[in-house]
Amino acid sequence: MNLVNFKYDLDADGVVTLVWDMPGKPMNVLDQSLMDELDKIVDHVAGDAAIKGVVLTSGKDAFCAGADLSMMEAGRRQFAEAVKAHGEEAAMKEFVAQAGRGSLIFRKIETCGKPWAAAVNGVALGGGFEITLACHYRVLADNAKTQVGLPEVKVGLFPGAGGTQRIPRMLATPDALQFLFKGDSWKPAKAKQMGLVHEVAPEGEIVSRAKAWIKGGGKAVAPWDEKNFKFPSGKIFSPMGMMIWPPANAIYRKETYDNYPAAKAILKCVYEGLQLPMDQALMVESRYFAQIMRSKEAAAMIRSLFLSMGELNKGARRPKAEPKTSLKKIGVIGAGFMGAGIAYVTAMAGAQVVLIDRDQAAADKGKAHSDALISARVAKGRATADQKEALLSRIHASANYDDLKGCDLVVEAVFEDRGVKAETTKKAQAVLGADVIFASNTSTLPITSLAGEAGKPENFIGIHFFSPVDKMMLVEIIMGEKTGDRALATALDFVRLIKKTPIVVNDTRGFFANRCVGRYVAEGHLMLMEGVPPAMIENVARMAGMPVGPLSLNDEVAIDLSWKIVQATKKDLGEQAVDPAQEKLIKTMVVDHERFGRKNGKGFYDYPQGGKKKLWPGLADLAGKKLDPDTIDVAELKQRFLAVQAVEAARTMTEGVVTDPREADVGSILGFGFAPFTGGTISYIDFMGTKAFVDLCDKLTAKYGDRFAPPAMLREMAKTGETFYGKFGAKSKAA
Repeated sequence: MNLVNFKYDLDADGVVTLVWDMPGKPMNVLDQSLMDELDKIVDHVAGDAAIKGVVLTSGKDAFCAGADLSMMEAGRRQFAEAVKAHGEEAAMKEFVAQAGRGSLIFRKIETCGKPWAAAVNGVALGGGFEITLACHYRVLADNAKTQVGLPEVKVGLFPGAGGTQRIPRMLATPDALQFLFKGDSWKPAKAKQMGLVHEVAPEGEIVSRAKAWIKGGGKAVAPWDEKNFKFPSGKIFSPMGMMIWPPANAIYRKETYDNYPAAKAILKCVYEGLQLPMDQALMVESRYFAQIMRSKEAAAMIRSLFLSMGELNKGARRPKAEPKTSLKKIGVIGAGFMGAGIAYVTAMAGAQVVLIDRDQAAADKGKAHSDALISARVAKGRATADQKEALLSRIHASANYDDLKGCDLVVEAVFEDRGVKAETTKKAQAVLGADVIFASNTSTLPITSLAGEAGKPENFIGIHFFSPVDKMMLVEIIMGEKTGDRALATALDFVRLIKKTPIVVNDTRGFFANRCVGRYVAEGHLMLMEGVPPAMIENVARMAGMPVGPLSLNDEVAIDLSWKIVQATKKDLGEQAVDPAQEKLIKTMVVDHERFGRKNGKGFYDYPQGGKKKLWPGLADLAGKKLDPDTIDVAELKQRFLAVQAVEAARTMTEGVVTDPREADVGSILGFGFAPFTGGTISYIDFMGTKAFVDLCDKLTAKYGDRFAPPAMLREMAKTGETFYGKFGAKSKAA
């Protein structure tokens, strides 16, 4: 056979070793050309009596990362064109056939009459894992790189090549549903324990073990094709089934609020599929898969959480002319919670860190934070004692600025005070000189003003981390008026080194993320003052797709900090810049009741020691009025929460703070959890349609005020139906 994506080797015992190694790609993926070849190979294997079986393995460091999602995007566009050319019915038939082709080929492997064994090295995710599930035997390499999983739900899809049917036939239904809903990946030991794979072996032995199984008489029949096969959790309509499915439906609604069509499709596929023979079950799955592929949620999530995020992570905004930097030694000034977190993720990335604070005790305390984090990983089996020792050896805690000599980049994370930051900059540059790139981790102070204290403002940049640094994936790179390309390139190289996702924003008050999420928190404040019950505010916010309610979020970041921001905003922008109702609420909380948030155990919530947090009973009395919950339009509350953030994101784009819609979308999801199913703040507008969004904003403006008023550029876009991705797309691609 003339193959491009596979290497085919038939040994003397009649066993084919099929090495998957796609040319010109760093990782194997499932695409059209791959499926075409695989289809031919299965037919060839089935028709050649000399072939006893097939071992499928990878010639790359990883097995397969899944389907080429850009191919799915192209498929959606082709469907739209086919509708125009041939009508919806004909287009839909073709679309369903294409959506289910992978499933049919995998089923062909399973039923071809010859045993197939998968020898898996590295990651096998999504469709890459589904193809192994269609094999009759699975051997995983016993190393840290190997993991298997079906993460499709995280990008608005679900496993549509047999995953929703084979997994529930291998695992108990509750375990299967959890695996499919969460989209987690499992290490070899866990996968073996749960029964998803048959064997775990040293990497150098996985192919020989798979061959040995075939030569030993490996059976070419899947368990569910056996006559007396019994489902792990019994039949749907049985006493056990009735104990599973009502709670499963309740859990689905609690976790998703019915915002994620793919998650609902998983529930339907498993429920319906377990009542059918495998071939019919796979047809049901394919039809649901075709439906989900066409959903706006899938389109939005694939674009933002896969394509855009991948492009940003690979350096889409990095100046092309700047040579790659070698960042081996990083200085971090300020060993408080943020600085200590920055030191930890930097050391985790393998770089040397100099952690500076006002005295040795403070610096040591900052290093102790890294000790605590890595010790927790060791306790959970995610790191070894040797790895812990190596990480801590890379962090040098000091009170001596001279230790910064030789640093390739310095990040200051000191107190949010211009005077303190100015002094820090001067002291560091006295040791380093002005040619070393200097970054400020600030969440509020304009970078341009801070750069005024630097010897060379072109080498000064903002790098804004989110808390906690070790968990939050977003980093805002803030460009001052004079920040140069070398500083930008260095900052982006640093973010890539520590495996975070960067967005580049121009200097303004609050930058991007804080401007948008600040509107979300403020909207919760204003609803409270309108008389909306506090519990309703929190619950409806989550129903809208936000990870936590605005009151809870404010408690986490501290209400007294909100009070300081309110006062600073009035000082800088005038009295009109702050809503009087919001100011009254925060003042009452902070000044009158000394309720600062979680940090002092009392905020919008009470935090009893050793107990669960509860909304403060006194909240309902702060507004002076109480609305009857039955009279409140829940849909409108949800719209307010999302629209107020989206319109602020639109303002940042019209002001040139954010210049790339990809960054607004990815930044809003990773930075403050903006409803992922929408694709982000800008995709929320684009998929609604700019005209419909402006109409919504006008309705909310008339009812609640100018915070919902759309900017002039958005109004102009609405007249023609222009989208942000349409208007700024060329700029995005050129970046």
